[in-house]
Amino acid sequence: MLDRARPAVTWWRGRGLAVRDGTLAVAVAVLAFVPGVAHEGVILGYNFRRDLDPLGLGLLLAQCLPLVARRRRPAWCLALIAAAFALHELLGYPATFASEGLIAALYSAGAYQERARRTLALAGSAGYAALAVALRAQGSPEQPVEFTTFYLVVLGGCCAAGTWMRARTRKESERRRQAADSAAARERARIARELHDVVTHHVTAMVVHADAAQMVAAEAPGRAVSGLATISDTGRRTLAELRYFLGVLDPVPEADRAPAVGRLGDLVENTRSAGQPVELIEEGERQPMTSGAELAAYRVVQEGLTNALKHASGRATMVRVRYGTAEVEIEVSTDGPGGATARAGAGRGLAGLRERVSVVGGELRAGSRPDGGFTVRARIPVASGH
Repeated sequence: MLDRARPAVTWWRGRGLAVRDGTLAVAVAVLAFVPGVAHEGVILGYNFRRDLDPLGLGLLLAQCLPLVARRRRPAWCLALIAAAFALHELLGYPATFASEGLIAALYSAGAYQERARRTLALAGSAGYAALAVALRAQGSPEQPVEFTTFYLVVLGGCCAAGTWMRARTRKESERRRQAADSAAARERARIARELHDVVTHHVTAMVVHADAAQMVAAEAPGRAVSGLATISDTGRRTLAELRYFLGVLDPVPEADRAPAVGRLGDLVENTRSAGQPVELIEEGERQPMTSGAELAAYRVVQEGLTNALKHASGRATMVRVRYGTAEVEIEVSTDGPGGATARAGAGRGLAGLRERVSVVGGELRAGSRPDGGFTVRARIPVASGH
């Protein structure tokens, strides 16, 4: 039932305030002429002494039609309706359902009035006191205590309900704002990790190739040309990954270009061509993985190889990937002394990588080995646990 009603609710909320509030105003006016409810309304003086005439009809409509502006001009709406209600009572016209507009106007003033709320409350209280005195002087059977109770319970209660709704709406709006800010902060952190993972690895490889090309340019021009070709190829890879990264920010991301576990061979080969001796060992049968888990696994290997190039250039590196039915285990080990940043694991790369892996329900550990080498280990569930 709720699912069927949701499209209608969404459509109704999409109408303008004038349409929605105008519909309420017209509905109250129509009900003021429907037998059975026409004379059910707010009654204050109980001093009926004249029949409905053109002036009374005008006052009847004035007690409900201003509701069309109840959210855009709540103070003016309340002032017009309250004045019409007071004249209606003082002139002794019979009760009318249109007087329910006063209840709606009081609620709207509490909920939507932005400025001069205290001034409006004081003016309304003074006006009500004057009306109560005038009705009493006309011979109303109501006692002062009953006028006071009506003021506190009915009028004050309606306004208080609007004020409570106003506070609740503001609190919800603040909660949504904070949630949006938090989401934006997480997205900025994610973008920073992506930029680091995409750029650092390839640029490091390009720097290594460029340095090597400079060293052999004079003695072995052929090797220098080969190195430049590798730099060009690595640059194209960088552009391809950056295009993917920009596609992630697009409303229709190109997911098929995302780095995946199946492309680890290309990643290892690219690192090997930079002069780093790398061996890739894959064990087990690769299982289908969620996109988040697949990207995390790829980034673990990429970060491990980047650290090897930066901190242990030229030393043997082993990439071991074990595919299980429930999770993938990844280990990237480099012989020899690792750099201080790699040992501490305090760089943006490993810190961001640890967070990336944890998001998909995995675990990452990184540290130095007794022989001076460095190892990065990760365990990533095939299906994200989040």
